[in-house]
Amino acid sequence: MKKVMQGNEAIARGAWEAGVKVATAYPGTPSSEILQEMTQYKEVYSEWSPNEKVAVEVAAGAAVAGARAMASMKHVGLNVASDPFMTLAYTGIKGGLVIVVCDDPFVHSSQNEQDSRNWARFAKVPMFEPGDAQECHDFVKLAFDVSEKFDTPVLVKGETRVCHADSPVVTGERKESAMPLGLDPKVASKYVMVPANVRVRRPIVEERMKKLEAYADKFKYNKMEINDKNIGVITSGAAYMYTKDVFPNYSYLKLGMVWPLPKKMLAEFFKKVKKVIIVEELDPFLETEIKALGYKVWHGKDLIPNMFELTPEIVEKSLKGKAYKAPKVRVKPEDLPRRPPNMCPGCSHRALFYSLKKLGTFVFGDIGCYTLGAAPPLQAVHSCVCMGASIGQAFGAGKALGQEGLGKVCAVIGDSTFLHGGVAPLMDTVYNKGYSTTIICDNRITGMTGLQEHPGTGYTAKGEPANMVNYPDLARAIGIKNVRTIDPYNVLETMGVIREELNRDEASVIVTENGPCMLHRREKRKFQYPYYQIDVDTCRGCKACLEIGCPAISWQEVSEADSMTKDGKKRKGVVSINKTICPGCGLCQQICKFEAIIPGQA
Repeated sequence: MKKVMQGNEAIARGAWEAGVKVATAYPGTPSSEILQEMTQYKEVYSEWSPNEKVAVEVAAGAAVAGARAMASMKHVGLNVASDPFMTLAYTGIKGGLVIVVCDDPFVHSSQNEQDSRNWARFAKVPMFEPGDAQECHDFVKLAFDVSEKFDTPVLVKGETRVCHADSPVVTGERKESAMPLGLDPKVASKYVMVPANVRVRRPIVEERMKKLEAYADKFKYNKMEINDKNIGVITSGAAYMYTKDVFPNYSYLKLGMVWPLPKKMLAEFFKKVKKVIIVEELDPFLETEIKALGYKVWHGKDLIPNMFELTPEIVEKSLKGKAYKAPKVRVKPEDLPRRPPNMCPGCSHRALFYSLKKLGTFVFGDIGCYTLGAAPPLQAVHSCVCMGASIGQAFGAGKALGQEGLGKVCAVIGDSTFLHGGVAPLMDTVYNKGYSTTIICDNRITGMTGLQEHPGTGYTAKGEPANMVNYPDLARAIGIKNVRTIDPYNVLETMGVIREELNRDEASVIVTENGPCMLHRREKRKFQYPYYQIDVDTCRGCKACLEIGCPAISWQEVSEADSMTKDGKKRKGVVSINKTICPGCGLCQQICKFEAIIPGQA
């Protein structure tokens, strides 16, 4: 059957066809849709794990039991999962284990830009890199076979343009794995990585890599296309698509398996073409390895950018091609409507950050929608590093500042992020007698990546009712004595509670309640009024309400005739509220000093 699929959908389909029984993930752009698609297959146990490390460990346990299992994550997620991942390269597996890691060139939605091919070399495991949805489907299916054949985890590398692009895919039927299920205590030496066993497994890893190198030369998706023998290009994935588009007459060695490299095929390619160019996104991974083999590369990163993502236009411009010109769409950036990232109208995070800004607090932020609090006009987040870092940083800053830091520093972290990486640093804060305040923004969902479930939502990935973490109870269980809850939409109350907790000389936790994500499927905050509107006769145009950056509020200049308020004050303009997107949260009304914002009527 042929069907148009997104790359991530094709990955899920390929895994299902390969007979996967267990699929795990932590959501992160551009990988989130993989697990979401897996939940539709009844034969597969699918879960949103608390973090990527847990996801890999659960999948690895299933693989040791003989089942085919897959864990998926974005590039920074593999940093979190690297501890079990690196050791699994030593233990090997039983059932196939595939880890899908999706890079984010150009940093569309990430805190850094990484090239995950380096993990394959570092861990000594094979990596496949698909370039379109069909290859996503095919490579994942093949990865399970390779995993079982060579007793190794296999990495499959996605990236934003491949994961989120749609193209036709020829699909097949599900085929159950022939690997018998079961656990055998007699193989403990293979899986118990104490030093004595590690030293036994270490040579096996090197022997496996030699076998994989031989396999790479026979891998059917490593393809050689000989056209113009004057110039040959070695490339992979999306970079192949871009380069082929602008230079169709060049010769190509297109690598579907980017690690280990096919050494015999490389030697043959260098014999068939006069000059070799290497086109790859981000790091000079292929270039470095190929040069290390003794080959002379005509051009590589001396022309191709080593940061951000490539496009046909960038490839063409970098290589100064004359024979072919890529079609271009000429649009001036200034002609495009500006739409900076912003929190949704009515978002409870906006109310919280407004309060923190007014208190003059230095906020160590974290990864999620609430990071948008760093943007103008709120500008209330002052640091953001990685999942869970806010709590550790706030604790460390407090230790550095001592008593001078009282009332000045706090950590803000989302519910999903807290469960991902925030519990351990909060324990550290209590154990080592810190006094920083941690604010947990509970919006009842993983908001930033598309409303995925987590252990604090009360539902599993497949929508089944489940245990729900109670954040105040969890905080008390690890030793926090001062636990408060707030309704962030009540600004005066919120500011009062935060002020009190910031000035404590011991650790405290504040949990925002009654503030579910405005896009939440199940829970909706019911506000007193359907929307708010402006009393134009009273509005003085002071712009105080614009300080919250709500998309529903805009500024309008007024004519000389309309420049006077009813109490005789001159103004340059008034604000207006778009009632079609205003949910009626009332934040703007609370901060208006002139009572110019009034309830609308249903």
